[in-house]
Amino acid sequence: MKRIFLFILTNLAVMLVLGLVASLLGVNRYLTANGLNLSALLGFSLIMGFGGAFISLLMSKWMAKMSTGAEVITQARNADEAWILETVQRLSQRAGIEMPEVAIYDGEPNAFATGAFKNSALVAVSTGLLQGMTREEVEAVLGHEIAHIANGDMVTLTLIQGVLNTFVVFLSRVIGYFVDNLTRSKDDESSGPGWGYYVTSIVLDIVLGFVASMIVAWFSRQREFRADEGSAQLLGQKQPMINALSRLGQMQAGALPASVSAMGITGDLGKLFASHPPLEERIAALQANT
Repeated sequence: MKRIFLFILTNLAVMLVLGLVASLLGVNRYLTANGLNLSALLGFSLIMGFGGAFISLLMSKWMAKMSTGAEVITQARNADEAWILETVQRLSQRAGIEMPEVAIYDGEPNAFATGAFKNSALVAVSTGLLQGMTREEVEAVLGHEIAHIANGDMVTLTLIQGVLNTFVVFLSRVIGYFVDNLTRSKDDESSGPGWGYYVTSIVLDIVLGFVASMIVAWFSRQREFRADEGSAQLLGQKQPMINALSRLGQMQAGALPASVSAMGITGDLGKLFASHPPLEERIAALQANT
C-alpha cells in the first residue's frame, strides 16, 4: 500500500512540476495559442511515461518466468532444493519481508529478483550458478537478491524510469511545436502540427530516451552496491559476498532478459548504459566498508 501511494504521489508531483514550469515560462500560453492543450499533453505524457513502466512492473514476475523458463519450487524434490528454500526463508525473515517465490532456471551463472510488491516477489537462480559456487557463495547471492526486494529496488527504478519517460515525452513534443512553428512558412495555414513537429518529436524521443537510459543505469548501479552491502548485513559478514563476486569474475556470466537484468547478480559491464558496476568496484566497495 505504501508503494502504491508513492506511485500516485509521484505521478501528481510530476504533473504539478511540469505544469508550474510551463506556466512560469509562458509555455502554456504559447502552446495554447498554437493549438496545443497543455493539460492534455501532461496527461498524455504521464500515461505514456508511467503507464508502460508500471505495466512492465506488474507483469515482471510473469515475464521473468516466461523468458527464462524458470521453474518455481513449490515442494523440494531433493536436498539442494530444500536447502535453497530454507536459505531464502531464513534470509527473508532477517530482512523483514514475506518469503518470495523461489525458482531455478537452466543457464549460465546468474540470479535475479523481480516483482511489483515487496511481499510477493520472485528470486531465481540459474543451474550454472548453483553448480559453479559453494553453498556459502550461493547464500551470499541469495542475500543480494533478498536485499534488492527489501530495499524496494524494483519499484524505485520503475518510478525513476516513469518520471524520466514522462519528461522525455513532454519535452520532445513541446520542443517539436517550437520547431514546427519556426519551420512553417507564413503562407502555411494548415491546421495541426506539420513535419517539423513530427520529425523533431521522433528524434528527441530517441536522443532523450538514451539520456534517460543512462540516468536509470546510474541509479541501478548504486542500488547494486547497496544490495551487496545488504547481503553482507544479512549474512553477518562481507567475505561470502566478496567471494561470490570474485567467483563470478572467473565464470562466464549468463545474460538475462532486459526485463530483469537490472536486478541480476551481474549484467552487462558496458559503461554508461550498464545496470551493474564492474565486479572489481563492487568488491572494493565491500572491502572498504567496515
